[in-house]
Amino acid sequence: MIRGTVFVHRLVARLLKLWVLAGFAFILLPIVLVIWLSFFTDPLLSLPPSGYSVKWYWHIFEQPQFLDGFVLSLKVAMVAMVVGLLVSIPASLILTRTRFRGQTALLNLLTAPLIVPSIVIGAGLYIAFIQFEISSGLSLVGSTWGLGAAHVLITIPWCVRLITTNLLGLDKSVEEAALSLGAKPLTTLFRVTLPMIWPGIVAAALFSFVISFGNLELSLFLVAPGQTTLPIAILQYLEYKVDPTIAAVSVLQILVIGGGLLITDRFVSLTRVIR
Repeated sequence: MIRGTVFVHRLVARLLKLWVLAGFAFILLPIVLVIWLSFFTDPLLSLPPSGYSVKWYWHIFEQPQFLDGFVLSLKVAMVAMVVGLLVSIPASLILTRTRFRGQTALLNLLTAPLIVPSIVIGAGLYIAFIQFEISSGLSLVGSTWGLGAAHVLITIPWCVRLITTNLLGLDKSVEEAALSLGAKPLTTLFRVTLPMIWPGIVAAALFSFVISFGNLELSLFLVAPGQTTLPIAILQYLEYKVDPTIAAVSVLQILVIGGGLLITDRFVSLTRVIR
């Protein structure tokens, strides 16, 4: 009986390990394939390749739409990250440090974009921006600030969730001790509270940047001809050509995002912050 139980436990453990390995393979295989395709020599993708080359990486710099798209994506992601933090930090403090009527409704409002598809948000914002342009004469569709404002909507939920989680896990006695020793509320906020939740703020900033930088659905409605983000530039290129250039651009995009993750994790343990 005991041997049978041990055998079953070992079998279940091995099956779980195989399942985890299969999950990792499912996640990593597309990335490996993209990296492999980016070094193909032939412009037409075929297996097996006739040779390998890095010429497609140099070809990226001959395509201004990719460079312009990268710069615009970088600008929009920075705007979305900064504004998202400026909105989310005070909102998270209010949600965790005060009690008021409608608190749950406010939390649901701030996190609502998580359950609404980005393409639906993009269509709604496009209509709203057009109506605003008609009434005010100011152009929002196709502008960096309009696109950045739209991306703020999809970054705020992540910022609020991460920062709120860190605030809820914070020992309030430290803040109370600072106040009891004569520190003013603002001094306590900037010298005690914010430094203690700094890992959560950094993680929120990183997630905001990554989500905004790689967004496609929302941006489709709000860009203008000649001013597109990198994901849209890739999509437009695919309409006319299918060659390893797309794979090379994707690899560089992966390196930018992955590098940000590694650098952030070096100073802030993301596994400790995101739980």
